[in-house]
Amino acid sequence: MNKIIYVLAIALATSLSTFAQSENSDFKNQTIEFIKITGSRDLFDGAIEQIGASVPEENKAAYRKEANATLDQLYSDLADIYMEEFTAQEINELVKFYKSDLGKKVASKQGLLAQKGMMLGQNWGMGLGKIAEKHSK
Repeated sequence: MNKIIYVLAIALATSLSTFAQSENSDFKNQTIEFIKITGSRDLFDGAIEQIGASVPEENKAAYRKEANATLDQLYSDLADIYMEEFTAQEINELVKFYKSDLGKKVASKQGLLAQKGMMLGQNWGMGLGKIAEKHSK
C-alpha cells in the first residue's frame, strides 16, 4: 500500500512539474515574441552592423552569421528579465497591444524615440553640469 501511495505521489509530482515547465515554456515563448515585436530586432540589427563596421567586407558574411547566432540567447536572457517583472497575463496583453495598429506604430518609433531621448538627455545633462559648476564656486 505504501508503495502505491509513493508511486502515485511521484507520478503527481512529475506531472505537476511537467505542467509547470510547459506553462513556463509558453510564458517564455510569449515573452520572447513580445520582445521581438517591440522593435528590438531592428535595434539589434543596427548594433550588429555598427559594431561590425570595421570588419573587412570579405569577412562581413561570416561576422553577421556568427553575430546573428547570438540573438537566440540574447532573447532568452531578456525574456528572463521581463518574466521577473511581468506576469504571463501582462505579457499576453502587451503582445496583443503590440500586434494592434497603435502598438505597431509604437514599435516602429522606438529607435527614433530612443535617439531623440538620448539627445535630449545629453543636452539636459550638459545644462545641469553648468548649473552644478555655477554652484560649485
